[in-house]
Amino acid sequence: MKLTVLGCYGPYPAAGGACSGYLLEEGGCRILIDCGSGVLSRLQRHLKPWELKAVVLSHLHFDHTADLMVMRYALDYARMKGLFHGALPLYSPPEPAAEVQRLLYKELFEAAAIGAGEPLQIGPFHFTFMEGVHALPCLTMRVETEKGVLVYSGDTEYFDGLVELAAGADLFLCEANFQEEDMVHSPANHLSAAQAARMAARAGVKKLLLTHLHPERRAEVSLEEARQYYAAAEVVREGESYTVGE
Repeated sequence: MKLTVLGCYGPYPAAGGACSGYLLEEGGCRILIDCGSGVLSRLQRHLKPWELKAVVLSHLHFDHTADLMVMRYALDYARMKGLFHGALPLYSPPEPAAEVQRLLYKELFEAAAIGAGEPLQIGPFHFTFMEGVHALPCLTMRVETEKGVLVYSGDTEYFDGLVELAAGADLFLCEANFQEEDMVHSPANHLSAAQAARMAARAGVKKLLLTHLHPERRAEVSLEEARQYYAAAEVVREGESYTVGE
């Protein structure tokens, strides 16, 4: 399984950066997980959006969905030129329903609801979802193929279920929006780098990649804080590809 980080910031991108967006590839099947601001431009370095097998959204906050609004125009163009037929499957939590409806311009996306405990198979990718702890319904996800296991936190606070979901994963792609200085104020909705690292250690994952970085915080500080608990932690690099498993 190949993971390419198209964007890694939240809730807004750093200068020249992009919000959450991750391209998964195996056996010719390519899936986009989340599609925040700046992701569509980066995606087109690898393929045209109508060549995707599907889009899977962790949740419906704009830093994870914004570029779907302009992807609709690309799909509409491709349809007019005969390059794209039907609709691109779009899997997301069903709420807020108004945000799902906002994306269904000219029926270019085929919306399908996903939820905790519901399995999903897309090509070689088998998804297992668990509800995270966030301001909107948000799904953490375990993605398995015959070659590897990726676990993605989406946006969430700390909860023990995510440790269970991540158990033994080849790669744990985990949000780290906060740093230790933020935790004094008990902030909601997100994890610190240290929390992500403690979960990675408890879950026995092979590699931890810190993502959903705040654009105003220094990534090297997040990495230093994470490595106090998990030595194999890394900060994701936009544009970088990672092999998951074999």
